[in-house]
Amino acid sequence: MGIDKEQLLLKFRSDEQIISVMSVDNPKQLPALTDGFDILLLIITSNLSLNNYTFNYIREDLRIQERWIEPATLEQWIRNGENRNIIHWLLKGEILLDHHTYLEGLRHRMLEFPADLREHKLLIEFSLFLRKYLQSKEYLLDEHLLDAFNNILEALHHWARIVIIEEGYHPEITVWKQIRSINPGVYKLYEELTMSKETIKQRVQLVLLACEFSVMSKMERCCKGIITVLAENEKPVSVEELQLHPLLIEVSAELPLLLNKLVKKGLIKEVAVPMDDDISELELKYTTL
Repeated sequence: MGIDKEQLLLKFRSDEQIISVMSVDNPKQLPALTDGFDILLLIITSNLSLNNYTFNYIREDLRIQERWIEPATLEQWIRNGENRNIIHWLLKGEILLDHHTYLEGLRHRMLEFPADLREHKLLIEFSLFLRKYLQSKEYLLDEHLLDAFNNILEALHHWARIVIIEEGYHPEITVWKQIRSINPGVYKLYEELTMSKETIKQRVQLVLLACEFSVMSKMERCCKGIITVLAENEKPVSVEELQLHPLLIEVSAELPLLLNKLVKKGLIKEVAVPMDDDISELELKYTTL
């Protein structure tokens, strides 16, 4: 890039609140990965007041962006997929400064892709898939064809990410390029949906049918996190209690839908429990079979 990165580091080395610094060069084929800047500097800091702080400037005719973040937020991004560029940054970036080998250790854990992280990501992707899949079905019934198309395309994207995670890989930004070699069948469905000469309605119906048979069969595998939490409790658990559980917080908005589907599939049990002394209202709680 024609810039002395040692010079860039001078202002960071003496700052005791800086844990690590990583440099990500602008990939010309995907400039949005660095917001169009020539260099992205990811700065890991223990200073909470600088968490999510962004600073843009020019140095030696290069446009540079600094993204400051504290470790807990960074690791949250990795867990919930909120910032999808983060995987590329961490796996492809150049570590310039790394006190206590924090980034090196984080990168190593990501490359290992441990089972608990895979299960968590599967649950998130399945919850997003399920919502889009069901919305597409509803729109199709009401003849809102473009809305049905848009939702099933998003559902198919989450399906692709589920398959990639199942194979032990982190989904990349270019998911369709990645899925093409991992699962040509899912890629073929993407082609059918986006390029087929069939009507929009016929294309949506085809993918909905494929989703019904292929992805819905993955429900038990993808929702293992919910079933495990329920199994840890001797008594039936309410939706509210589940939504507050630290392992389920990222899917709290989709939990009612997921629980309903798990009950209908016979994977968990729904129990009606009297509320206080009022037997006219029964609260629905959930437990394992």
